Amino acid sequence: MLSEPQRFMKEGAGWRLGWDKAATPYQGLLGGDSWALELTAVEFYGFLRLAQQLSHTMNAMAPELMDEERITCEAESDVIWLEADGFPHCYSLRFILTTGRQCEGHWHESAVQELMTALNGLTLF
Repeated sequence: MLSEPQRFMKEGAGWRLGWDKAATPYQGLLGGDSWALELTAVEFYGFLRLAQQLSHTMNAMAPELMDEERITCEAESDVIWLEADGFPHCYSLRFILTTGRQCEGHWHESAVQELMTALNGLTLF
């Protein structure tokens, strides 16, 4: 599914992203300044897919909005829900796992652009 090394950790100001293919049952890691959460492969892949989908949606909406107009977009799968909130070029990102653990995480606007650059550097499927 992912075309990536067996194991990696990427991080920047306010975000962390990790993968360890050999780990069980949690291969993925998402984190912020003061929190981190391990995810199963299905949850991690779902997060990546939906985060990229929301990024594309926010960019596509930019021409339709006035400069001061904010937007909120949501995307959901069987295992995770995501929300982007803000301006197309600067928004926060929040997720909730909808599986048994029902965990939640959030990145501030200042971290999302760099996080999305890191996510877009990963190849899905």
